[in-house]
Amino acid sequence: MGADGREAWRVYARPFDGKDRRPRIALVVYGLGISAAATEAAIQGLPGAITLAFSPYGDELNTWIGKARAAGHEVMLMAPMEPDNYPVFDPGPQGLLTSLQPTQNVERLEWMLSRATGSIGVVSHLGSRFTASRRHMAPVLRELKRRGLMYLDSHGGGVPVEVANRVGVPFAASAFFVDDRAARDAIDRRLDQIEQLARRSGRAVALGYSYPVTLERVAAWAQTVEERGFVLAPVSALARRVEPK
Repeated sequence: MGADGREAWRVYARPFDGKDRRPRIALVVYGLGISAAATEAAIQGLPGAITLAFSPYGDELNTWIGKARAAGHEVMLMAPMEPDNYPVFDPGPQGLLTSLQPTQNVERLEWMLSRATGSIGVVSHLGSRFTASRRHMAPVLRELKRRGLMYLDSHGGGVPVEVANRVGVPFAASAFFVDDRAARDAIDRRLDQIEQLARRSGRAVALGYSYPVTLERVAAWAQTVEERGFVLAPVSALARRVEPK
């Protein structure tokens, strides 16, 4: 938070015309900062309206995020969290865990946020078990609010949205992944489905991993999506907030 009350998620947001009434599609490509080739391809090959999410375990994050913002992208940090099948799937040495005290998880979140500047907030990664715990989610979301950041839930909402409403942190939610199957035809079908969702509800948020095939298909799709009556929007343009009473 700035001394004048400005919030980081607004300061670092990509500008968007809120008067645009076309159905909005926000697409977040995550997993960046680990592979230099994939990160460079996403920054340079995708339109700026697509939000990029970086792993806190990546190297030279400030450099990458600076390049992403210079190319017009809005950026987020991934927050690895405990999944239901932990420890088979491990969120890493700084992952948020239900076995830790809330203060310990906030310390881990602070480590993630310290890895780079210029992000609008965090997107949950893995986390099916952690995000189901009100006790553990509330301190995390309170810390994000204190820092003027937003939260994107990758499990479609539920408990995180309930807690975000109670805390008053700006949030968006989506359980829609364009590359559940990392194959050209499957990704194309999923992109068509997100258009259908946006046409029905006026808005849709989706995520995709930084696989080469995902980057290639998303880049091709983005070239013509506005011809079909949609507008690509940064995820901040689809964030919502309920102020606590």
